[in-house]
Amino acid sequence: MIFDVLIIGGGAAGISCGLVLGSAKEREFAKDKNIGIIMHQRASSLQTAILNNVMGVAPNTSGDDLLEDGKKQLASLYPHVSQIEKEKVLEIEKNGDVLKVITNKNSYEAKNIVVAVGPKNFAIKGLEAYTELHQKLPAAKQRTQLKNVDHVVDKGIYVAGTLAGCRSQFAIAAGSGAEVATDILTIWNDGKTTMIHDKKTVS
Repeated sequence: MIFDVLIIGGGAAGISCGLVLGSAKEREFAKDKNIGIIMHQRASSLQTAILNNVMGVAPNTSGDDLLEDGKKQLASLYPHVSQIEKEKVLEIEKNGDVLKVITNKNSYEAKNIVVAVGPKNFAIKGLEAYTELHQKLPAAKQRTQLKNVDHVVDKGIYVAGTLAGCRSQFAIAAGSGAEVATDILTIWNDGKTTMIHDKKTVS
């Protein structure tokens, strides 16, 4: 199987991207798309966070609890999004229009990838040419970002969250992941601007 989109990273940006992509499952242009997410979370700065300044998140919610809840939400609402657990991406190889994603345990093929891992000690082989010093984090921290234009790194390669050059804030990272998802949905929908909104049922 070739994924239409494979998200790399199960933090705020990655899960948000997966939720928005998954929510399009009833749309004609997305119903047959294969979507996956490699749920590596160990490098997420949310692991040690307490969230008090995020709308809709209860005060004193821990980051690790929120990560776990995000995984459950994705699995419950959009089970067609494949969650790949306990694997870390080591390398990306280009093969024409298909990208080979190599982990510590397996390899996968994808038409598009969304790189949504943290900027600390970034080391995915095959993406070195796109790396640069993060422009919005203190230089002394030596954090990485991937060069991109509106989240696009290269053909078939997107970046989301802090690695895209965003500041390290939960709401910003989540929004970045959601934006990448709507950009991909727009492409699938023949270039027609696409957002997915659920609405209350009026009786």
